[in-house]
Amino acid sequence: MQRSGWWFFGLWAVALGVAVAQDVEIALEAEFANEIVPPMTVAVPDDVKDFGPKPPDPSRGQFIWAPGAPATGGGGAGYARFIVEIPKEDTYAIWGRVIAWDGNSDSFWVTVTPPDEDPNPQQSQDTHFRWATQQGPDWHWDRVNQWLDGGTFEREWDLPKGEVVITIWVREDATMLDALYIVNDTSNNVVPRLPTDQEVERQQGKLAVDPRGKLATTWAALKR
Repeated sequence: MQRSGWWFFGLWAVALGVAVAQDVEIALEAEFANEIVPPMTVAVPDDVKDFGPKPPDPSRGQFIWAPGAPATGGGGAGYARFIVEIPKEDTYAIWGRVIAWDGNSDSFWVTVTPPDEDPNPQQSQDTHFRWATQQGPDWHWDRVNQWLDGGTFEREWDLPKGEVVITIWVREDATMLDALYIVNDTSNNVVPRLPTDQEVERQQGKLAVDPRGKLATTWAALKR
């Protein structure tokens, strides 16, 4: 029987454990989070000049961070929360487009509810939710990991179909986040991308807070 080149490629990929393609990918702009609580705030590159090197232009001109010089620490308050509609039950990875100047500005806390039990890692200091971002002065994609005391491991989540809540909590001042990319491919062969115009319009249509005003809302209000 005659076989196409794609058939042989698929057989080879399966044999080597290579993901041929993912069928779910969700890209989000950080500044259009459903809820942004200070000191996490929306910023533009000029806002950074009093604390460190000016970053290159982010996607669509804005990003989020907790303002401060790397040495000041931070992490006791503030977060950005994203309500995401997952189209199918599967295992997912999350990537972020970040800038981290140095070892004092290279981490967030990250929770996904469900399956995470709606914790507050700023209070618990549970390292299972600690994301050690790759350092660098330019925007780069980094997969959300689990920075344990015994090492750093890539995180993945078994997500149900329907609504989940992704929360990016402040852990260190000056860590910057431009965009998120959620995908049902947990290999490191993924090539993340920025949101399309259509995805941004969809995301803005679900806003529960105007990020330019930097106002907090409550989870109860979001659910209503």
